[in-house]
Amino acid sequence: MRKVRRGISDGGGNREEAKMEEDGVNLNWSLPVPSVQELVRQQRPDVVPPRYLRDDMVLADHRRESSQGLPCIDLGKLMDPPSRSTELHNLHSACHQWGLFRLVNHGVSDEGLRMMQENVQGFFELPYHEKQKSAQRPGSLEGYGHAFVTSHDQKLGWNDMIFLKCLPNHERNLDLWPQNPPEFRIALEKYSEDMRKLAVAVVNYIGMASGIHEGELDLLMKSFGEGKFEIRMNYYPACPEPERVIGLEPHADISGITLLTECADMPGLQVLSNDDCWVTVPPVHGSIIVNLGQIMEIYSNGTYKAPDHRAVVNKEKERLSIATFCYPSPSLPVGPSPQVLAATGLPPLYQTLSHSEYMQRFFNRKLDDAVPFIDTLKM
Repeated sequence: MRKVRRGISDGGGNREEAKMEEDGVNLNWSLPVPSVQELVRQQRPDVVPPRYLRDDMVLADHRRESSQGLPCIDLGKLMDPPSRSTELHNLHSACHQWGLFRLVNHGVSDEGLRMMQENVQGFFELPYHEKQKSAQRPGSLEGYGHAFVTSHDQKLGWNDMIFLKCLPNHERNLDLWPQNPPEFRIALEKYSEDMRKLAVAVVNYIGMASGIHEGELDLLMKSFGEGKFEIRMNYYPACPEPERVIGLEPHADISGITLLTECADMPGLQVLSNDDCWVTVPPVHGSIIVNLGQIMEIYSNGTYKAPDHRAVVNKEKERLSIATFCYPSPSLPVGPSPQVLAATGLPPLYQTLSHSEYMQRFFNRKLDDAVPFIDTLKM
């Protein structure tokens, strides 16, 4: 496994971190790096520090194509028998063509969304020393910091984040859950339960759209009801040279599905279309973006896609977003659906793995691996 070069971190380092560097790296922990928010707040740079510059990326990638073709799915129509068939057809098309759609009439209360968004904003407005009470610990991605920083000379994204495991309850590390703002924990508990209920409903209809039914559909829903829910709250500061940095690098999620809400009206999420254009997904108040993860692409035997997406930044204003990664229960194997295989008559494109093996394969790969993770799982 690739070795990490020894160096000085802004946290001063310790023996545990040094041991991890000597042993090699995986993607299940991250080296401490400076806060981008504090960099902007204290130094107000006119130019971007070299470690954030991404001139290796084609500048044209930052063009913002029309978002008119992005699908919008109405959960109310899916729940209503007279309109269900037509909306299932629309859902199937969205999952096949884009792997991402805007969800409206989703049933999550405006109050629940507002409470979570305000508390996330409140957390990132705290003094740095207060946020540091939730800082990542050596050997874990959970907490306040950055994700997937595996070397001291690695290029960095223009973002800070706090990542917390929320469900099931026994997975929570409450030592890392902020106690400020005072209602943060209450908001996060309610929000994670709302996202679990929504994920079960969404997965139900995605399963129906893919052609599964009866026992297998019930098993899929039950698995997400008992599954893991992890929430990443992102802060992207305004940037003096937005065309030279990336907020979050292009990637596909490894979850079952991901549910994304925006904390305001500043766009930043982009999805890669079938014709290789980056399409901006504009925020729409009260809606939730559903993004298929690679577990669902595998489950559909490649019929549905887990899209590449990224976050860009801007010169004028900060952006905050909340991503909920929804995983099925570890008891559900990660592999193509038997009913999908039977209905299509196609051979399986992907191996069937245990949930733990699937996760281990992801976290034990190299960050700069040229082969997309999902391709390593093909038959």
